Amino acid sequence: MIGAVLLVVFGLLGAAVPVPYVAEVPGPTYNTLGDIDGKPIITVQGRPRNDVSGNLNLTTVGVSRAGVSLVEAVRGWFDPEVTVVPEESVYPPNQTPEQTQQQNRQAFLTSEEAAETAALGHLGYPEKVVVQSFSDGSPSKGKLEEGDAIDAIDGRPTPDTDALNAVLSSIPGGTTIEVSYTRLGQPGTTSLTTKPAEQRSGSLLGVLVRQQPSAPFDVDVQVQQVGGPSAGLMLTLGILDLVGNTDLTGGDVIAGTGTIDVSGNVGPIGGIQLKMVAARDIGATLFLVPADNCAEALQAPQPGLPMAKVATLDDALAALADVQAGRTPPAC
Repeated sequence: MIGAVLLVVFGLLGAAVPVPYVAEVPGPTYNTLGDIDGKPIITVQGRPRNDVSGNLNLTTVGVSRAGVSLVEAVRGWFDPEVTVVPEESVYPPNQTPEQTQQQNRQAFLTSEEAAETAALGHLGYPEKVVVQSFSDGSPSKGKLEEGDAIDAIDGRPTPDTDALNAVLSSIPGGTTIEVSYTRLGQPGTTSLTTKPAEQRSGSLLGVLVRQQPSAPFDVDVQVQQVGGPSAGLMLTLGILDLVGNTDLTGGDVIAGTGTIDVSGNVGPIGGIQLKMVAARDIGATLFLVPADNCAEALQAPQPGLPMAKVATLDDALAALADVQAGRTPPAC
């Protein structure tokens, strides 16, 4: 009798007392060729989007917001579709949840930039100095726009950031200059008065620039629901499908994950097994796995979900071409 009472008490306590762990589960997937709440994930300005079918789904992991109970933790350890991890591995103790969320969001934005660079570089567009944003009180605001490629200043070419900095360093602050630029494939010029540089001699345009491939159109990615860098590969493929010359899916449902850098190298991510469950649940016909995640992926294969091993963007494109041709792509 006493043992039964203790068992009940333990069960009640276990159900109520939180432990310093969180539960990770398969999260939602998003088709990079489609919409979220009626708004395209990838928008293209300056040219029509390709008419595409099929899916290129990025996959995510869902995380509980607070510590799970002891019973939930034990249950999760025995559930192949739940991963129980220390809370501090997801929510570092030295920062607030808001700071963690902001950090993850910034990682996604950085991944988005790398995805665009990798895609446009693969398509062969030349690298230029491209405007990313404007500082407060920027003399370029209203004269230039985000996405403009700065081609020359006062007739002096600025093909890269070093050349741009050299030109600006030779111009006294407060000088009226002529900036030649390309916007959505069309050349233009504008005059503006520079600001004095604070840390060195010369001028400032008041813009943040990045050296990247410049196309005669603009690509924008909007996925507010996702944080972290693991969507990079699938965003790159989505951009290529929408502005490139090849139908990448042939109408199939493709899912995957992986970081990407500007050179097209695919890196490992967390939660691969949970993302495979999410891909299985949407009926994906192929799952793209970062090469460095293959060993972990093979520990929990999903029935009916072929996996392709990818270390680069070229590997991913070759795997998609194999599927359309009826070949089996290199597997993990």
